[in-house]
Parts: sequence; structure tokens; C-alpha cells
Amino acid sequence: MNCAFKYPKSEKIELPDRVWPTKQLEKAPIWCSVDLRDGNQALINPMSVSEKVEFFKLLCKLGFKEIEVGFPSASQTEFEFIRKLIEDNLIPEDVTIQVICQCREHLLDRTFEAVKGAKKVIFHLYVSTSSLQREVVFEKSKEEMIAMTIEGTKQIRKFKEEFEGELILEYSPESFTGTELEFARDICNAVIETWDPGKDEKIIINLPETVEMTTPNIYADRIEWMGRNLNRRENLILSLHTHNDRGSGAAASELGILAGAQRVEGTLFGNGERTGNADILTIAYNLLSEGIDPLLNLDNIPEIIDVYERLTRMTVDDRHPYAGKLVFTAFSGSHQDAISKGIRAMSGRGDGIWRVPYLPIDPKDIGRAYETLVRINAQSGKGGIGFIMETEFGYKLPKGMVKEFSKIIQNIAETKGGEIQSEVIMEEFREQYLGKKYPYHFLKLQTNETHVEDDTIITSIELKFDYKNEEKNLVASGNGPLDAAMSAMRKQVGRNFKILDFTEHALGLGSTAQAAAYIHMLDADNGEITYGVGVSSNITRASIRAMFSAINRLLERR
Repeated sequence: MNCAFKYPKSEKIELPDRVWPTKQLEKAPIWCSVDLRDGNQALINPMSVSEKVEFFKLLCKLGFKEIEVGFPSASQTEFEFIRKLIEDNLIPEDVTIQVICQCREHLLDRTFEAVKGAKKVIFHLYVSTSSLQREVVFEKSKEEMIAMTIEGTKQIRKFKEEFEGELILEYSPESFTGTELEFARDICNAVIETWDPGKDEKIIINLPETVEMTTPNIYADRIEWMGRNLNRRENLILSLHTHNDRGSGAAASELGILAGAQRVEGTLFGNGERTGNADILTIAYNLLSEGIDPLLNLDNIPEIIDVYERLTRMTVDDRHPYAGKLVFTAFSGSHQDAISKGIRAMSGRGDGIWRVPYLPIDPKDIGRAYETLVRINAQSGKGGIGFIMETEFGYKLPKGMVKEFSKIIQNIAETKGGEIQSEVIMEEFREQYLGKKYPYHFLKLQTNETHVEDDTIITSIELKFDYKNEEKNLVASGNGPLDAAMSAMRKQVGRNFKILDFTEHALGLGSTAQAAAYIHMLDADNGEITYGVGVSSNITRASIRAMFSAINRLLERR
């Protein structure tokens, strides 16, 4: 593109002894939801007070202990919402609310008025410090920006002395990623020294990627550099607030944790300005996939989606990580086959360790269901058909039969286009196999066993069936009911049928479970091969029905 010259390269951080690339994530950070502020301000229709109360209760239920509840000096609705939380005693004992405000005296006064009576508050002070904002928006020097920030910090310190509850300071050099590192250090250190935290007191230094301007590794370098150069590190909680302008907000937060950050701000599903904030749920589920407890109650993603979509009037994309309707779904035949085999193998191992191809976590752990894992369209393969037939309907089709039946379903998919629902697949299975009752329809079987020499057992049968609406009776014998019935039907049909394979299994559990039988049959006169299926509460009847199913399918091909 001939416009590339307009965009400068990302700043390179000189940090040759950086250590974050050699680290691994070990534990969950302190989470802070900013859905009710950063997320809410980006909605086409911001939430009402009652809607914000419901959303706040959801966040508490999910286990958030720090929740940014609004910008009370900027909106009467947010002011009223915060007062309602406090006056109606809606804030749990273990939850700290957070309010945000710019470095302006009258706005700070209004914010302090909003939080009076709260037991524990994080007072989030911010000033935009990037060179672009200083030059274009504020038209102030670095020294003037520091002086303004110090005055705001002193005002909050005065509030703290009057405040009856516990008040914690959070400071953000907004647009940190567009701010010179040395200046970011200087202005943060000025805040730290002005606040003068006590021995056991913590101050939150939040380093926001207000606009994602670099690759995640550069952000991590900046976080590690700041961690090394800020004063009183033992009194600091280093916090992150990333956005998703380049599509890597979650990655930037994860690398920022490796670089020394202890806290992460973000929103559910990444709601926020432009492309949104970092998605806390994605980061949390990523931790889960690494065997780390995210310390949030996230085992019912459908419920979270329902509340979120209803209150924000936003929608969760079908491909959204972990949450989307299609993320635990496979259309590709090779993927379907691998998932099916992986789940079978895991059941066989019995060690409880999740190792299934294409599925980083067990869908059940977040409230999803297996039946949505595999979906069928024209791109699907035999693995998917077999998986659906087994997991949704209980039929463990023989490998060769899966291949045969898959061709039937794929032909339907190619003809109709789009996705083939599992109910359609089962209906086709009934029509193609269980319902093949013409021209021969099995009715009844009577057996009698006779012992002969060498403990051999000869089975005599009387086979009753319908042939083109005419009832027939045949008698035959063999080394079992199925062998005798095959002998009778070879003579009846006049074809050299041979059974190549026979398998059966129970459909369901308990004394009322039925049996499913599968017969792989060859018509030796013309080389045609097919499968038949029979189901009955009696395994012998199931096998005879499977035989009739296969015979009818072979005759249909003629």
C-alpha cells in the first residue's frame, strides 16, 4: 500500500536483560471489571441505573472483588447508580468499588461526594500523558502536567483523611503506550511520593494501553522497564488496562503479567471503545487451559452471555473465544474424526487429564455441551457423522458403516447446502437402515436347539416375514439363529448373501436398554456390499432385523 509511509514503526525498548520471555504464568492476577464504566460508555444505549445494578450483581456473582462502577462526575446516571449501591447496601463486604476521575478540582469534589458512605473505595485518578495529548489537547509542558497531577493527588489525600472508610489510590498515566518511558516514570513517581504510602499501604499504578499501538512484546518491555524504575515497588500494585485496536489485547495483558504486573482491568467479552478492551473472560479461560485457577466463577458461560447481551444490547460473535456458539464446533471432517477419537481415548485413559485435539478446554467446564461439538455440512467427514450418532443417539457405528452412511449425508449436504442438523441425520439413519422393510419385512422368529455329537448345538428356526404384503413362513437350521435365518433367506431370495462382520451393543443402560445390531453383508453374486441395522430389546431379534435391513438394501441397489 502506498500509504504505509504515514505510519512510524513501533518504539524499540532497550532492555537487553529482560526476563519476561523466560517466565510462565503461575497464578491469576487481581481482576478489576471496568464494564460499568469503560464498557458502558462505549454502548450505543448506555445502561440505566436498574440495568447497571443487575450487571453489578452479575459481576459480584462471577467473583470480581474490584469493580469500577463509574465516572460519577461525568454523568448524573452514574452518580445516582453509585449512590444507590451505597445507600441500598448492595456492595458485598468483600467487594471494593472503584470510581474514576480526571485531575480537575471540581470533578474530584463531585466524585468524592458520590462515594461518601462506602466502606472501601479505589479512587482512580488519571491524566493523559502521551506526547500527542500534551501537545494537541492540553498544550502543556511535562512540568505542567506533573504539577497538575500532584495537585490532584494532594486533593485526594485530603479526601482520604476525611473519608470514614478505606480509600486506595489508583493512578493511570492515560495513553501510557504513547508516553515517553522516562516521563511516565517521572509522573508516576511524583504521584507515589506525593501520596507517600505507609509501610503496609498499597498504591495502584495502572499502565494503560489506551490505544493498542505496538506488538504485545513491546508493551511487556514497557511494563518490565517501569517495574524496575518506579519508586517504592514494594508499596505498588502494578496494573494493566489494555485495548484491542490491533487484535491482541488479551495477549498484551498476558505478557504484561509475565513482565511483573499483578492486576488486570478489562471487560466481559472485551466490550469497550473502538475494538474494545481486553476480554477478561478470554484471559481467565486461557489461564484455566494452563491448569491455573482463574479465581472467578466462570462455569456457566451461557448464563453470562444471556445477561450481558440483554443488558448491553451487544451480541457475542459466533467465533468469540470460548463463548461463541461455534467455537466448540467442528465442520471439517478431519477435525471431527480427531475430536471423536480424542474423546474415546481420554475415556480409556481414565486419568482425568483433558487431551482432545482442537479443544483446548472441556466444554462442560464452562457450561457448554458435547452435542454442539460436531456439526455437519458439505465439508464434513465420516468422523463427524460417527461422533453425532454415538454422542447424541447412542449408535456406535462400525468404521466401515460410518464411511457408508457419511456418503449419504454428505450428498444431502451438497444438494441442499448449509448445515445438516443432527435430527435430520437421525431421520435419514432410520430411513436408510432401521426402516428398510421392503420387500422383506421381518415379523417373528421361533427357535429350537438340539444337542448332537461333540456338544454341537443345531438351531432350528421358523421364520415369519412379509414379502410384498404377503406373509411367508420358512424353516431352516444352522449353528445359531442368525446362521439359520441366513440360510433360509439365501434360498428365498436366490442370492449368495454372506455375512462379513457382525457387531452389537446396548443402547442405553439398565434392564430396559435395547440392543443395536450391525451386519456387514456381501452379495457374492455381484460383489455389492452394505450394512444393515436392527434394534430390539432382544439381541437375537435385533440381529435378524439387521439381516433383513442389509438384504433389503442390497436388493434396492439391484
